[in-house]
Amino acid sequence: MENKEIRGLSQEEVKERIASGQQNDYQEDATKSTGQIFSDNILTLFNFLNFGIGVCLLFVGAYSNMAYLAIIMVNIIIGIYQEIHARNLVRKLSIVSQSEVLVIREGKELSLSTKELVLGDIVKIGAGEQIPSDLRVLSGRAEANEALLTGESDLIVKTAGDELLSGSYLTSGSVFAETIRVGADNYAVRLTSEAKTHKSIHSELVDSIRKVSKFTSFVIIPLGIILFLEALLIRDASIKISVIASAAALLGMLPKGLVLLISIALTTGVTKLAKKRILVQDMYSIETLAHVDTLCLDKTGTITEGKMSIQRVEALHPVYENAISEIMGTYLAESSDNNITMRALRDYFAVSNRYDVTEKLAFSSDRKWGAMEFPELGVIYVGAPERLVAEEQLPESLLSAQANGYRVLMLGLAPNQRLTDDAPHGVEPLALFEIDDPIRKNAKQTLAYLHNEGVDLKVISGDNPFTVSNIARRAGLPNYDSYIDFSTLTEESEVRNAVHEYSVFGRVSPQQKKILVNELKESGRTVAMTGDGVNDVLALREADCSIAMAEGDGATRQIANLVLLDSDFTTLPEVLFEGRRVVNNVTKVSGIFFIKTIYSFILSIICAVTAIGFPFIPIQITLIDLAIEGYPSFFLSFEQDRRKVTYRYLPTALINALPNALLVVLNIIVVYLLGDILSFTNLETTTLMYYLLIGISCMAVIKACYPFNPLRIFLAVTTVIGIYVAAMLFHHLLEVNLGLGTTWPYFVGFMGINIVLRLLYWKADIQSYLLNKFATTKVFE
Repeated sequence: MENKEIRGLSQEEVKERIASGQQNDYQEDATKSTGQIFSDNILTLFNFLNFGIGVCLLFVGAYSNMAYLAIIMVNIIIGIYQEIHARNLVRKLSIVSQSEVLVIREGKELSLSTKELVLGDIVKIGAGEQIPSDLRVLSGRAEANEALLTGESDLIVKTAGDELLSGSYLTSGSVFAETIRVGADNYAVRLTSEAKTHKSIHSELVDSIRKVSKFTSFVIIPLGIILFLEALLIRDASIKISVIASAAALLGMLPKGLVLLISIALTTGVTKLAKKRILVQDMYSIETLAHVDTLCLDKTGTITEGKMSIQRVEALHPVYENAISEIMGTYLAESSDNNITMRALRDYFAVSNRYDVTEKLAFSSDRKWGAMEFPELGVIYVGAPERLVAEEQLPESLLSAQANGYRVLMLGLAPNQRLTDDAPHGVEPLALFEIDDPIRKNAKQTLAYLHNEGVDLKVISGDNPFTVSNIARRAGLPNYDSYIDFSTLTEESEVRNAVHEYSVFGRVSPQQKKILVNELKESGRTVAMTGDGVNDVLALREADCSIAMAEGDGATRQIANLVLLDSDFTTLPEVLFEGRRVVNNVTKVSGIFFIKTIYSFILSIICAVTAIGFPFIPIQITLIDLAIEGYPSFFLSFEQDRRKVTYRYLPTALINALPNALLVVLNIIVVYLLGDILSFTNLETTTLMYYLLIGISCMAVIKACYPFNPLRIFLAVTTVIGIYVAAMLFHHLLEVNLGLGTTWPYFVGFMGINIVLRLLYWKADIQSYLLNKFATTKVFE
């Protein structure tokens, strides 16, 4: 069908289709709005409790005790920024490039934006162009690469009546085609619509803080009311004092500083990885990767470089040995084929005009060969060796190359023949081209390291499973010979069962990839996945941690948690190390933060039962937040720690904090009783209690700094000295004495006993027993 025979749509028909919404400008926004993001980060239980206490302090004019709200505001700002950043990346997701397309309207060729296409438009598509919308071929012949959609690298021949799917592109030939689906109905849009939905952030660290907040919320409100009424009605305190005392008890239960520390630690990891050419689009994915026990790898572009290259050229005909380069140079200059193999040949051979060409036949994946007529020589063929010559003519080197996983093409000559569509005959082999998609540098070492670290490796591809298995073998993948062809599986249950039996999966559809990842997650695995094509998008969204190659499709880059800017998956251990650093360091210092949570809860219960006032005020708690929790923890969080994460965060952190928290409670009770017996003033009792609280908290800092190095010694010493100096300098604001006065012997005695009890606890190895018993169970869920 020639252009002159095609009229296409009239302007009136185009206007009617635009009016009825049949235009290719569909845009969907399934992500959160800015208002929703602000709402989700501000209107949380954690913030409600903190701001509620702040309003009460504001109401009674206790402004100095409201300093803790600065920490809450920073937490909110970081959370909002991260979600808006991720949302904006998702909104950019697009498979079909926003380019122009040649459209026939009223018999004229027009170059229009792909968004201006309407249903029924006739378009002309040639080699190298991407399909802008779902089309049906009217005339012509072409080969389409649908790898981005299906993962299948083979070229598909398209002739009259065949469909061309949006998101694929033509590698050879040209066609006239009718637009049969637009906008939301397009295959590419339907494939990615699931990926455009909001994916909630998952973080064991943050989830643990939420669990603590949820638990304390059940007791904070009733406890707050009880403590306030007891102070006001039973102890006859003023409203201001009643509010301040109650607020201190409740604020101590909320680990506000820990949330900020986690955000800072993760943000530091993002910055460090950026310097190593790893873009982190969701900072919580760093933590997730530290827990990953299963990694699903895409073959092309991940294990391999995704770049075909000529490894070896073997001359087979002595007469034409020196002419191979000029023959191939002419062939490539005249060819319109644009598949990945032809690009590899173009990279190797220089374009030449040495020979004339009179007839051409494009490469076909059905024929497995292409040909041109060189009047001076005959017909030149380039294609699969077994399709060009008889079996007895195949050189021995061919079998060796195929056994090593190389793709092999043959250059052949049929002398003094004319070009036809018939199968080649009388072809003389001129050369063999060994073509390889190279295994990435250090891929073997990386896979070996991940395997030794207990990460189960799965290779998923749309290619032939035998080919994928061979690539996996060359990359050193364990169990490379355990492979299956997913195209033979028709039921979802079969796919789910196969996930646990095999390590290499070939001919996998996008939906099957998603099912595969989902099954691994449902079986209790923490799954990371790498990908570079649109066919990977659904599975990437399903994975706990998604990793894209920068050289891959734009859709995968925008949807992934991590983007490897050099498209080199061998940098994954760097991300793993950063995740372990964050989790291990935060867990180590959390034992300091949760001391306050535990003793505040226990003391609040005791105070509610006995109608005794809570011994501390909010500003005293804030000083400990800054000087003891914040200062050393901040610096300790930057240290390297590559230990494998084999524990669960929350039970480990709580068990680490428990002994010191119990010591605080014991000290407060004994000092209160001793103060009554020895007739201490209220100020003396409060001062002794506060200085003991500082001392026990400093013990936790010293424990977190062990084993010592110069930095940790410096942090331990400056923390102990600094907090006591600050308490003395701001004693009026803290409502304590400048020093201990006559109570200093009691302070020394109590601290001596505390140190002995703590040493006995360590020596008895009770903490290790508790960690082994509870740190890997769900007792704290």
